[in-house]
Amino acid sequence: MKIYGDSKSGNCLKVSWTADFLGRSYEWIETDIMQGESRTPDFLAMNPAGQVPVVVLDDGRAMAQSNAIILYLAEGSSLIPKDAYDRARMLEWLFWEQYSHEPYVAVARFQVRYLGKPVEELEARLVERGGSALARMELALKDAPFLVGDQLSLADVALVAYTRVCHEGGFSLDLYPAVKAWVARVEQALNIR
Repeated sequence: MKIYGDSKSGNCLKVSWTADFLGRSYEWIETDIMQGESRTPDFLAMNPAGQVPVVVLDDGRAMAQSNAIILYLAEGSSLIPKDAYDRARMLEWLFWEQYSHEPYVAVARFQVRYLGKPVEELEARLVERGGSALARMELALKDAPFLVGDQLSLADVALVAYTRVCHEGGFSLDLYPAVKAWVARVEQALNIR
């Protein structure tokens, strides 16, 4: 299996973390989006959307979209709850992550860290929505060790990717102590350094 990803991207890292956690072997192919490496004809043949990550399976089939990839990789593992309700809750978090968390927390990080924009110049809506996403997680994690039940799931893998580096976009986890403790638990469980 080959993973085409940019190691600066949380969406790419969650794929490698899932594969590592599950003991799946793969070849990482660094794909620098800032240099246009996801826009070459060869890359676009694998993923016409021109986005990383892309996984090319051993049989040559390609797959894109980080949450679809981690769902595929984790099929039948402990990262996907067996109980139908808990599995649906995990999916709820995965959908929420791509719609209500990543577009704000990750975008703020990208603008500050990689485009050099001062935090004070971030769009107010971006900051407000990012803070709301972290507050939503804080509420969910106040009395729970993980987002779904009492064990690590793909919901945690997906959401830790950008939450753990949210400070790079001007967000402080000191305002969200339950989230901060959760990040440490998930990093330990996934052996993230």
